[in-house]
Amino acid sequence: MNIDDLLKEGPSLTLDPTEEGLSGVNLQEDASVPPVYAEERYLSEEEKKQVEAFIDQISLSDSASILQYGSGVQHKLADFSEGTLEKVRTKDLGEIGDLLGGVVSELRHFDEEEAKGIGGFFKKKAMKAEAVRLRYDKAENNIERISKVLEGHQVQLMKDAALLDKLYELNRMYFKELNMYILAGKKKLSQVEAEELPALRNRAAESGLAEDAQQVNDLEGRISRFEKKIHDLELTRMVSLQMAPQIRMIQSSDITMSEKIQTTLTNTIPRWKSQMVIALGIEHSKKAAEAQKQVTDLTNELLKRNAQRLKMATVETARESERGIVDMETLISTNEALISTIDEVMKIQAEGRQKRREAESRLVELEDELKKKLLATRQA
Repeated sequence: MNIDDLLKEGPSLTLDPTEEGLSGVNLQEDASVPPVYAEERYLSEEEKKQVEAFIDQISLSDSASILQYGSGVQHKLADFSEGTLEKVRTKDLGEIGDLLGGVVSELRHFDEEEAKGIGGFFKKKAMKAEAVRLRYDKAENNIERISKVLEGHQVQLMKDAALLDKLYELNRMYFKELNMYILAGKKKLSQVEAEELPALRNRAAESGLAEDAQQVNDLEGRISRFEKKIHDLELTRMVSLQMAPQIRMIQSSDITMSEKIQTTLTNTIPRWKSQMVIALGIEHSKKAAEAQKQVTDLTNELLKRNAQRLKMATVETARESERGIVDMETLISTNEALISTIDEVMKIQAEGRQKRREAESRLVELEDELKKKLLATRQA
C-alpha cells in the first residue's frame, strides 16, 4: 500500500495488528461526563467517537491482547521511519555540491585565462577571436553537460520535497492513531479500576475464597502490564513527535539545494554567456579602442555583480541551511521533561503497588478478625 492510500484511510484503531483498521463499529456517545485527557486535544470529534466505541472492545482478561495493544501502529511507525524516510535522508547531496563547484570552476578558469591576455586583446584580432571562441565553446560544452545533470538532480529534489510533505502527513496520522490508542487505554484503565476491580475485591472479601483473591491479583497484574503498555505507546508517540521537525529539516535541505541549482541555471550561467556574447560582439566593432573599454568595463561590472550576488546567495543559503528548525535547547528540555515524567510515573506506580500490598495484608487481617468474631458468636 502506497503513502497516498495510507493517508486516505486516516487514523484508525484495531485490536488485531494485522488488520487494516476498525470497521463496522457502532459509534454511540457516552451520556456520562468523561474526565479530560491531554490526548483529546489532538483528536477531532469523529476520532473521539471512535475511541469511545473502541473502549468496549478492549479486554484486560487476555494477556496476549494486552501485549498486542497498539502494536500495529508501532510497527507501521517503525517501518515508516526505517524505510521510506531513510531512503530520502541518506541521499548524497555532496555530488550536487561538487557539480555546482564544477560550474563555478569552469567560469572562473575561463575568466582567469581571459584576464591574462586582455592587454593584447586587439593586437591580433583574428587569432584572438578564434582562441576566445574555442575556449568559450569548450567551457560551454562542459557547463551544458553539468547543467543537464544538475537539472536531473533538481527534479529529483523537488520530487523528494513533495514526498516529504506526504511523509509528514503520514507521520501526523500515526501520531493521531497513537493518541487514540493511548486515550482509549487510559479510559479503559479508569473504567476497570473504578468498576471491575472493586467488584472483584468485594467478592473476594465476602467469599473468602482463594480463587477469588487470585482473580483480584491477576486483574491487578494485567492492569499493571496494561499501564506499562500505555507508557510504551507514549514513548512511541514521542518518537513520532520528534520525527516531524526531522522531516521538515530534511525537506528544507532539499529545497535549499534545489534553489542553489536554480540560481546557477537561471542566473549565473546565462549571465556568463551574455557576458561572452557581448565581448565577442564588441571585438568585431569598428571602434576598437572604445570596444576594448566597453568590454573591460562590462566584464568587470558583470564579474563584480555576479560575484556579489553569488556571495550573498551563498552566505544566505548557508546561514539558513545551518539553522535548525528546532533548537537543541528545546530538544534537551523536552527530553529532560520526558525523563522526569517517566521517573514520577514509576515512583507513583511503585507507591501504588506498595499501598495495594499493604491494603491486601490489612484485608486479610480484617477477614480473620471477622471470622473469629463470627465463630465466637456461634459458640456463645
